[in-house]
Amino acid sequence: MQRFEPGQTAVRRDVFRGRVWSAQALRVVQDNQNALVVACRPGAESMAATTLIESMLSGDDLVRKQALPNLAAGCWQLDRWIWRDTVLLLWNPPETYFSVNMFYNPADGHHMLNWYVNFQRPLERTKIGFDTFDLLVDLVIAPDRSSWRWKDEDEYAQGRRLGVVDDTDHKAVQQAREQVLAMIEQRQGPFVLNSGWTKWQSEPSWPTPILPLDHLTVNPA
Repeated sequence: MQRFEPGQTAVRRDVFRGRVWSAQALRVVQDNQNALVVACRPGAESMAATTLIESMLSGDDLVRKQALPNLAAGCWQLDRWIWRDTVLLLWNPPETYFSVNMFYNPADGHHMLNWYVNFQRPLERTKIGFDTFDLLVDLVIAPDRSSWRWKDEDEYAQGRRLGVVDDTDHKAVQQAREQVLAMIEQRQGPFVLNSGWTKWQSEPSWPTPILPLDHLTVNPA
């Protein structure tokens, strides 16, 4: 298995029916048998669907809601987007239907804002990083792990109706939900007490990651 060295660029891509739905340039923090951990700061380069970019810029939720029908119909265009506002760390364990993301405020010493579990298809490593696909529902967790709430359940239901989340994915997500809640309650994985993730800081010497020229070529390693 190809492993990445700390400081390398790794591109996370969401791939749906053989096409790139999003791409994000990240820096590798660590890569071992437990997880591939990657991060980015404001300024990192990415690609996103134009409907999502428009909704982020305008705040128009009606535009955002059009993204899923476009995805289901295979009718979308990508445009360049620059990551902003937060530092993001992604803890990606192998062969699981989730990743644990951590958001930090870059203005005050990377104070953790929240944990954020993204339910997604298991990673497929590529020569430039890894491919997955966001399965829409998320879990937002307080920094001290004392409380959590589900997010985007309505979007998940819409994805089910449109066939974006099929029966196989749905069953896997249901199992992954239970797995994640058990990890939080038992303080396992990145949720281990005093693990250091709540006070993690990005390496200041690492340059802002940019997307490679072949970031839209779907070609698993």
